[in-house]
Amino acid sequence: MNTIKKLTKAREASSLLFLVVLFAIVGCINSDFLAPSSIMACFNDSVVFTLLAVGMAFAIFIGEIDVSIGSNLGFSAAVVGSMLRDGHSPVLAFATGILIGVLVGLFNGWGVAVLKIPSLIFTLGTNGILRGMIFLYTGGAWVENLPPAFTAYSSKPLVSNLTVYYAVVIAAVIGIHILLTRTKKGKYFIAVGDNEGGATLVGIPAVQTKVLAYVFCGIFASIAGIIYASRIGFITVLAGNGYEMKAVAACVIGGISLTGGLGSVIGAAIGAVIMSSVSRILVFMGFSSDYDNTITGLMLITIVVLDALLQRHSAERIRRERLTNRAANAAQKGGEQA
Repeated sequence: MNTIKKLTKAREASSLLFLVVLFAIVGCINSDFLAPSSIMACFNDSVVFTLLAVGMAFAIFIGEIDVSIGSNLGFSAAVVGSMLRDGHSPVLAFATGILIGVLVGLFNGWGVAVLKIPSLIFTLGTNGILRGMIFLYTGGAWVENLPPAFTAYSSKPLVSNLTVYYAVVIAAVIGIHILLTRTKKGKYFIAVGDNEGGATLVGIPAVQTKVLAYVFCGIFASIAGIIYASRIGFITVLAGNGYEMKAVAACVIGGISLTGGLGSVIGAAIGAVIMSSVSRILVFMGFSSDYDNTITGLMLITIVVLDALLQRHSAERIRRERLTNRAANAAQKGGEQA
């Protein structure tokens, strides 16, 4: 019973309910949407956004943000794709792509945690640098003719319509969730985001934790780039452009507070499914997928406003409770003295 109560009170529970209701509404409008293959396509198509959302979650957990993940994805995809096209070992290509993510994460972590530069400004600069590096690396041309074995793997099923990529990503999300919630060092990210000064006083290395959060964010973006290259089959100079907004939206819809210190990667994964399904949902409802970004922006603004109002209401309620308790204690002391 206690477990059920905890699940129903969890912030990601509302996100899961929203996903179910959304799918049900679309299914009522167009029953073809509820076909098992269509539903599984929504989940399989979310693999890239799930990775980006989980990476972004690490940055938001500590009360920061990373708007360079889209260009990080694009640059990693371009490098890995070109290396595979040119006949390099897949192991070397994948390791190079992940190394790019590590270096980008370290750079962002250094700027935000060590130099104390606002994360939005610093990572926006990183975004511009990486986007320029994509143009320089590719010469403005598309990276095409990727090995068929690499691109074909993106649709390889594990069980029925469930692809290997999505199954592995979900297993990774569950593993990360356990590490973040059940291990001492895993809880550092939430602690730093909740109260950095307090976390430092109790011995938590806040600077190192922030740097590590950005490293994880960079790694997940680069892995997303590798899978992006496999799924799309080619990489343009604009690959990943605007993906950072969808990642932030997925985190917020998944119950992660933008102020830090609250939320889970499970919620981010659920939010990623919602965000990646928008285009498919629009098609099944008879609208153009061109409205995708508009709806994403509206959803992001709506959820952020609601979250801010709820937090303000909660803070006001706590403040009133404190004042009430103080007044009650003062009255009790006055009565005892009399």
